Amino acid sequence: MHWLDWTVLLATLGFIVGYGVWRTRSTNTVSRYMRGDNEDRWWAVTLSVMATQASAITFLSTPGQGFLDGMGFVQFYFGLPLAMVVIGWVFIPLYYKWNVYTAYEFIGKRFDHRTRLLTAILFLIQRGLSTGITIYAPSIVLSKVLHWPLGWTCVFIGALVILYTTTGGAKAVGVTHKQQMAVMFAGLFVAFGLILYYLKDTLSFGESLSLAGAMGKLNVIDLSWDPNEKYTLWSGLIGGFFLQLSYFGTDQSQVQRYLGGRSARQARSGLLMNGLVKIPMQFFILLIGVMVFVFYLFTPAPVHWNEANVDAFRNAGTGPHGHYASADAIAAMHAQNASFIAEAANSWVSAKRSGTSEEKPTTDLQVALQRDASLRGEYTEQVKAQLPDAEPNDKDYIFISFIMDHMPVGIIGLLLAMIFCAGMGSTSSQLSALATTAVVDVFRTGGTGEQQVVATKWATVAFGVLALCFAAVFSLFENLIQAVNILGSLFYGTILGIFLVAFFLKRIGGTAVFIAALVSQAAILIIHFTGIEIAFLWYNLIAPAIVVVLALLLQPLMAGGLRSAG
Repeated sequence: MHWLDWTVLLATLGFIVGYGVWRTRSTNTVSRYMRGDNEDRWWAVTLSVMATQASAITFLSTPGQGFLDGMGFVQFYFGLPLAMVVIGWVFIPLYYKWNVYTAYEFIGKRFDHRTRLLTAILFLIQRGLSTGITIYAPSIVLSKVLHWPLGWTCVFIGALVILYTTTGGAKAVGVTHKQQMAVMFAGLFVAFGLILYYLKDTLSFGESLSLAGAMGKLNVIDLSWDPNEKYTLWSGLIGGFFLQLSYFGTDQSQVQRYLGGRSARQARSGLLMNGLVKIPMQFFILLIGVMVFVFYLFTPAPVHWNEANVDAFRNAGTGPHGHYASADAIAAMHAQNASFIAEAANSWVSAKRSGTSEEKPTTDLQVALQRDASLRGEYTEQVKAQLPDAEPNDKDYIFISFIMDHMPVGIIGLLLAMIFCAGMGSTSSQLSALATTAVVDVFRTGGTGEQQVVATKWATVAFGVLALCFAAVFSLFENLIQAVNILGSLFYGTILGIFLVAFFLKRIGGTAVFIAALVSQAAILIIHFTGIEIAFLWYNLIAPAIVVVLALLLQPLMAGGLRSAG
């Protein structure tokens, strides 16, 4: 990597970390450390909420999702605006009325300590694991660039976040989110502009969209009711609504962001703006992935996106010949097929411009792309067979490979900074939320305000180390952004069910909802790990339904038992 890229990357990271430490170095009150002293206006709330959700996984996996599967993933967010409305007018007023530091503190006041503890523990499990992934994701990038061991790379990234988050808590998270979002937006627009610039001599933006559409990459809406399909209009509107309602309404990493608002009105406005901006932002990131797909129709793409595996084959030689063709032979066939892809793509452009039928070049291109996918699959099988210690999955390397191979000097540093800023912003929010929840809801540390701040700082360090341990044992999932959403779906539904009962069913007591929540969580884990074929987004509807219905059924029994005992 060029020295200019290193300068841009390290200067950006150094400024953000240094600024966060300097601005919040004297933070010593509970209100400032856990809620940022309620100083954020609506726009700051919006940026902080977006920075918390837009982790490095967003910029590694989402373009890869667009490259491979097109725009359909955006349906996942279709339930978001409605969720923001419900949270803004139901959740936020009660949080501010009860003056809580965490969402689970509200559950304790509404029900009892047992239910509060269960909800907090479910959050700590889910968020602790996903924080490990948010550290792991940008570490993949730096490990690829520097050829460092992945474990040490995770430690480097984690240490930067732990440093300023421990220093200033929620306040440090809030003040750094603004700079991080500025870098993220700059990186996105620069990347998109350069892709269009690279394509301008071959085809226009409109022609790029038409070509992508002909290859099925612009199919945004799927009206299927098949529960096995992960991303459909209905799973996004219904399952996505409940997932977003739970994430933004009950996940402390997000609740802490808008509890820092100057008032309930400022917090509500910030959250509603997030609901308006998030879908276009995700659409834009997916579109970048689609444009990268179009770019590689005319430019030879690697046979395997994880360059470390390709280098391992190159250093070890061809390797033993077994059931699969050798890696070298597959790579040679892939290179030859790349010329067929480019020829068919150029034929499609010529047909488009001349007004002749596009049917034959479209068919030729689809056949060549199917051959490409087959060869990539064979190469991946070679990785599994001949490199047992390597990670065969390469889908999350697509966008970073494009950056490193085709972006100009200086811009590489900016785009790497974009990915790291996203990872740091999300991880810092999560560490602060984990520490606050542990101190306020689980251990309920007493003492003076300064003693509580010290306890929360130590908890931040502890959760940072724990997240690094999780990161050290993670392998690449099929897709990192799916892994995070699956983790969330395993736990968020039960947590949401508890909150729905708390908000809307005033006569339900703590014992009924506690039992219902245990049953709900067990049911979701059984469904997922026994292989019952239900797409994970539906967990976010099934779990709260179990909690609400079962709590309604149990409450009369609980009340009857109490009367009998009396």
